[in-house]
Amino acid sequence: MTTRTVQISPQVYARIGGILYLLIIIAGALGEIFIRGKLIVPGDAMSTANNIMASQSLWRIGIAGDLLMHVCDIPLMLIFYVLLRPVNKNLALLAVLFNLIQTAVLVANKLNLLMPTFLLGNADYLKTFEPDQLAALAYVFVKAHDYGFGIGLIFFGFACLMYGYLLFRSSYFPRTLGILMAIAGLSYLVNSFTLILAPAYAGMIFPVLVLALIGELSLCLWLILKGIDLPKWENRALESA
Repeated sequence: MTTRTVQISPQVYARIGGILYLLIIIAGALGEIFIRGKLIVPGDAMSTANNIMASQSLWRIGIAGDLLMHVCDIPLMLIFYVLLRPVNKNLALLAVLFNLIQTAVLVANKLNLLMPTFLLGNADYLKTFEPDQLAALAYVFVKAHDYGFGIGLIFFGFACLMYGYLLFRSSYFPRTLGILMAIAGLSYLVNSFTLILAPAYAGMIFPVLVLALIGELSLCLWLILKGIDLPKWENRALESA
């Protein structure tokens, strides 16, 4: 009695990867821009605290959406490895490891977003603090989340550089995608290291992340609409084997 192994086409992996990538981009934008961007008042701890407590369900939805986004990260990493290992197996694995660390950092970083809900929850053990003190502490955790996000993106920046190189060398993806992803990686690195080393200039550098969005969205849409050049992928896979 024999068992038959069902082989999934790399083209299917590409389509699924593109859909997952699109969900990640949409969830990230909703959480950062349309939820936290509406509730956080820069430099105003009390207004931020009032907004969070007035829209606590929305705040928690943003956190849950981010966690689901990171769940999507895991299968997407596997898909990138499958699609890019014919170019260089070791480098594809290294890119996934950098990507994995980024996701782990960002998942742990969500605790910083949960902390304001604890501090502002009117629990008995918090009555020794004044309301303005609790608001200030909650705002500190909101700021810590910003820095945690920047730290995570350092690892993703290196992952994007490696993904970009592999895409560029693949022959079954357009070289333009590789260049755009490498630019995305550099954008993340510049933004994150500026936030850490020269925070006064972080606001000026932040718009550079538009370049990262262009690179990631381009790859995402290409995977959905075009996928890979399957004959060339198969040739590279045979050569690497």
